[in-house]
Amino acid sequence: MQDQKVSGMHVIVLKSEVIKKLTKFIERQPKPFKVNMARASAGTFLDNLTKQFRSIYILRLGATPFQLGLVNSIGGIGGTVISPPIGWLADRHGIRKMFLLGTPLMSLSSLLFAIAFDWRAAIPAMFLTLLATQLLATACPMVCGSYLKKEERATGKQLCDTFSAIPTLIAPIVAAVLITEFGGLNSEGIRPLYLLQAVGFLLVLAFTYKFYFDTLNKQASLIPSNFVGDMGQVFKKGRAVKRWIVYIFLSSTTMYISMTYLPAFVTEMKYGNEFIVGGMTAASMVLPFLLALLLGRVADIFGRKRVLYITIPLYCTSVLLLIYAQNTIMLLVSGVLQGFYLLSAVTQGAITAELVPVSLLGRWYGVLNLFRGLASITAPIIGGFIWTTIGPSYVFFFIILIEASKIIILWLTVPETLQTK
Repeated sequence: MQDQKVSGMHVIVLKSEVIKKLTKFIERQPKPFKVNMARASAGTFLDNLTKQFRSIYILRLGATPFQLGLVNSIGGIGGTVISPPIGWLADRHGIRKMFLLGTPLMSLSSLLFAIAFDWRAAIPAMFLTLLATQLLATACPMVCGSYLKKEERATGKQLCDTFSAIPTLIAPIVAAVLITEFGGLNSEGIRPLYLLQAVGFLLVLAFTYKFYFDTLNKQASLIPSNFVGDMGQVFKKGRAVKRWIVYIFLSSTTMYISMTYLPAFVTEMKYGNEFIVGGMTAASMVLPFLLALLLGRVADIFGRKRVLYITIPLYCTSVLLLIYAQNTIMLLVSGVLQGFYLLSAVTQGAITAELVPVSLLGRWYGVLNLFRGLASITAPIIGGFIWTTIGPSYVFFFIILIEASKIIILWLTVPETLQTK
C-alpha cells in the first residue's frame, strides 16, 4: 500500500515537472508563435468539421469516383498557380497579410460548398479551398521557421501540432452528431456544416486581425525585387532542395489520394457510417496528441531522419489494416495508426525549415507548395483511374508504394539537418 502511494506521488511529481517545462517553453517563445498556435487550433477544428466528409458530400451530389478525382484535380489548379508567389509575397509583405487573405477565402469556399446542389458546383468551392489552404500552409510554418530557435524548432512544431490535435479529437465526432441530426450521411445532412464553418472562419479572421502581428524587422534592401531572381536564391543557397522537392511531391501525393478516397473507401467498401468516418479521423489525432512532444524532442536530440524511419512504416501499417479491415475495430485501429502520417509530416516540416536560410523561407515554401499543388492536381486523377480500372483497394497499395519510395530517397539523398549550421 505504501509503495502504491510512493508510486502515485512520483507520477504526480513527474507530471508537474512536465507541465512546468512546457509552460516555460511556451513563455519564452515570441508572441507571434503563441498567437499562431491559437489561430491554427481554431482553424484545424473548423477544417475537420467537413474535411473527412467532403468526398462523401461530392459523391452524394452525384459524382462518380472518377468525377470526384476530377473535382479535386481542377480545384488543385488554383493552389498550384498561386503557390510560388505566395512565399515571395510573404517574405516581402509579412506573414500577417497572408493570414488575413487566406482566412476569408476559406470562409467563402465553405459558403460555396453550402450552396452547391450539383457536383459540378463543388468545383469552384474546391478551387478556393485549395487556394486558401496553400496561402495558410505557406504562412503557418513560416512562424515556427522564423521565430523559433533551431534547437527548439521540432519541439515547437510538435507542440503546435499537439494543441491542434485537441480540437481535432472533438471536431469529427461533433460533425458526426450534427450530420445525424440534420438527416444522415447525405448531401442535406452534411450541407449545414459548411454554413457553420463559414461563420467560424470569419471569427478566426477577427481574432487574427486583432492579435497577430509580425515582429521581425526585415531589411527590405536585402530582399531582391525580381521574382525570378528571388526564387533562384532558394536553389543557390539551399541544401539538397531538389531532392527534397521530390520527397515532398511524393508525400503530398499520399496526402491528396488519402484525403480524396479514404472516406469514400470506408463508406462504399467497408459500409461505415458517419460515426466511423468521424471516429477514424478523431482516432488519427490520438497519437499526435500523445507522442508529438516526445517525438519532437527525439528529433531535436537524435535527428530528424530517425523519426521518419519509424513513423513512415507505421503509417503504412495503418494503410494495410484499412485494406483488410473486416470490422469497426480494425478500421478504428487503422485510424489511430494513421496519426503517424501527421507525426512524420511535422518532422518533415523541421527538415524543410533547415534546408535554406531563414530569409528565404517564404520563397522556399512557395516552391514546395508549387509541387504540392501539382500533386493536388495529379494525385486525385491517378487515384480515380486506379479505383475505376483496377479496384478501390489498389489505390491504397499505391500509397504504400509511394511511402516506400520516400524512405529510399530519405536514406540515400537527404542530409540530416539537425547537424546543419
